[in-house]
Amino acid sequence: MKRIFTIILSLALLALGAVTAGAAELHKLKVGHLPTSGHLLYFVAKEKGFFQQEGLDVELFRFTNSGEGLTAIKSGKLDIGSFGTSAPLSFIANGADFTIFGGQMGEGHALIAKPENAARFKDLKNYRGATIGAIRLATGDVVFRAALHQAGLDWRKDLTIKEFDSPAAVQEAVKKGAVDAGLTWIPYYTMAEKQGLAVVKYSGDVIKSHTCCRQVALTSTVKARQADFEKFMVALLKAYRFYQGNHKETVDIVAKYVQIDKADLNKDIYGGHLLVSPDPHKPSVVQFWDFMKKADYIKSKEAIEPHINTTLYAQALTDLSRREPKEKLWASLDRDFRDGDPTLHIKKH
Repeated sequence: MKRIFTIILSLALLALGAVTAGAAELHKLKVGHLPTSGHLLYFVAKEKGFFQQEGLDVELFRFTNSGEGLTAIKSGKLDIGSFGTSAPLSFIANGADFTIFGGQMGEGHALIAKPENAARFKDLKNYRGATIGAIRLATGDVVFRAALHQAGLDWRKDLTIKEFDSPAAVQEAVKKGAVDAGLTWIPYYTMAEKQGLAVVKYSGDVIKSHTCCRQVALTSTVKARQADFEKFMVALLKAYRFYQGNHKETVDIVAKYVQIDKADLNKDIYGGHLLVSPDPHKPSVVQFWDFMKKADYIKSKEAIEPHINTTLYAQALTDLSRREPKEKLWASLDRDFRDGDPTLHIKKH
């Protein structure tokens, strides 16, 4: 009996050692995100174990705004982050050697105001003389500045754009009347509505299907860790499939990271004003770069294309297609990727 017990104990210790060794082999990645339901791919991949399945130990770090997160990437404190489209492009324009290698969300921004001021801001030409609150380097800010530029307004002279560090600060400024209207992102515009403010215009009403948060890293990190980054994209693709087919559980997962009413989260995630996709959407990013230059938000003669890596996403799709040849989603996403993005248009108002 003693000998049998010894054998069982030895086998148990060997199994534990194997598990421990397996865990030790996980490759660590430090990943930054914002307090938004739009970053649900991270949350789902983490909670459902998709990162771990791909041999990754992903630690998530929350930031208040894109500038803070991108500064952390630039300094080497983060490996990867998802911080808007305008923010990484602004950093690149100022010399940062960043690479965009995947997507996360699109649209998901809105202009909010007091109900009595809402009618005024339906028309972009009525922004003349107004004070608008915006989050520093936020994508929605650039979307509206580009539209104002096309509408014939000089956002430097014809109105005042006051920058804040967080969506909560913008919301408070609108409530107090410190600004006439404010640009914020999901889920804060839903929270603003519940506090009596009005959503005047969604960013998708201004530029349909515009990109927002992209997967960003230092170019040197992407080159050094290509295999890990491909696995990272595989995990996000798995999360995308889960988000599409499991609405309730997706909302439950996001609620752990964005602590608002689940009914509001469901509205934000599946209500039609948030686009979710791990596709890098290169043509749209290139066009967004052009919008930023035309609106005089950045000044750069550099081509943005070398800063966009689509290979990792394509390889991740190929990998999943080989593993799961009967899964139609991978073939569908591959067709969408190869067909390219539709041209972005600033709508006339």
